[in-house]
Amino acid sequence: MALTEKFIRRPVATIMMNVALVVFGIIGLLRLPVRELPDIDPSVINVLTVYPGASAEVVETEVTERLEEVISAADSIKLIRSESREQVSSIAVEFTQGRDVDLAAQDVRALVARVRADLPETIDEPVVSKQDAGARPIMWVSFFSDQHDTAELTHIADTMVKDRLQTVPGVSSIILGGKKQRAIRIWLDPQQMAARDLTVLDVEAVLTSQNLELPSGRISNADREFTVRMMGELKTADQFNRLVIRQNAGGIVRLEDIGRAEMGVEDVRSRARYKQRPAIGLGIVRQSRANTLSVAKGIKKTMEELRAELPAGVLFEYPYDECVYVSGAVTEVWKTLGIAFGLVVLTIFLFLRDVRATFVPALAIPVSIAGTFGVLYLLGMTINIFTLLALVLAIGLVVDDAIVVLENIYRHIENGKRPMAAAIAAIQEIAFAVVATTLS
Repeated sequence: MALTEKFIRRPVATIMMNVALVVFGIIGLLRLPVRELPDIDPSVINVLTVYPGASAEVVETEVTERLEEVISAADSIKLIRSESREQVSSIAVEFTQGRDVDLAAQDVRALVARVRADLPETIDEPVVSKQDAGARPIMWVSFFSDQHDTAELTHIADTMVKDRLQTVPGVSSIILGGKKQRAIRIWLDPQQMAARDLTVLDVEAVLTSQNLELPSGRISNADREFTVRMMGELKTADQFNRLVIRQNAGGIVRLEDIGRAEMGVEDVRSRARYKQRPAIGLGIVRQSRANTLSVAKGIKKTMEELRAELPAGVLFEYPYDECVYVSGAVTEVWKTLGIAFGLVVLTIFLFLRDVRATFVPALAIPVSIAGTFGVLYLLGMTINIFTLLALVLAIGLVVDDAIVVLENIYRHIENGKRPMAAAIAAIQEIAFAVVATTLS
């Protein structure tokens, strides 16, 4: 036991090494991210397909079922979950633990490409993405007002707030929930269309071909060169109303002759409200390794800075804040850790009735815990409920080892050995016992 003997014979060096261990642990503790649960990211691939205008039943039969059939041929699939709703098909493919998520995404993309020819031509291209288990908002910021409608709140949040919040350290992305984007809505009169022998497909074809901007080349001479821009994209409702749908010998038919165009929003079938007032929500998604508490603190600080810049009548609150629960849960575990430490030290003192003997395990516990945080940081782990509860259980193990060492030292001293020799003999006995138990 030459190694332990060196530590016993050089108390100053031993103390300095323990101090270094504590400093190492404190540095790791300050840099460790805090979250509710461990950072477990299973290999999940999501396939999202948009089929404009299709009902949920059509999406199920024409898109979801065909994609599921071909995707199921991939290797190492654990579970396939699909959802078909109006215009949207979503398929989540979970692979077995250990499957490389990048290779899994490549396999799914290849399979989707194989079946693309069998899918409807009018669908948007399927989007295959790696789904991050932590890619959900840790908090929501709700904007609401009595003086502004949802479309105005969407514009305010998108132009004044979103970009500022994305600069907060640890923020991955911002989700706009309940948004109402401005759009031109066209209402057609079936009777007027029938009278002019027009169909909805005719109107759609004209809108597709006329409402766009195309590169128009350059005009140049010996002295100058100009880039030509064709202003073909329609911006206002009046421009849409004056759009020519048909021109023949019978005259010109404009959109205003068979219907009307007006400024509105893309989706009129749903409304977001908070406290019975028009509202919009901003979901804050943190980076995978970011500290939940630090991100939430940075978001709230930035929002307070923006409060004075918001238009009159625009208010905001935090209807969902994950850091409140995380902070409370972690705080409770820290309290449990402190109570366990105090009870253990008190129990040792009651049994040993010796302040000096009690001091040894009382000092070993915080040093061991501090060093553990340093190791957690090096291993890329986080502070969460599980790691803290494991520390609570580990206190008992540390104390048991310290008590066994003290008991053996005192036993050897009572048998006439000097304290140094007694300590060495006690450590040797414990080491032999551990080896024997392991081998058995």
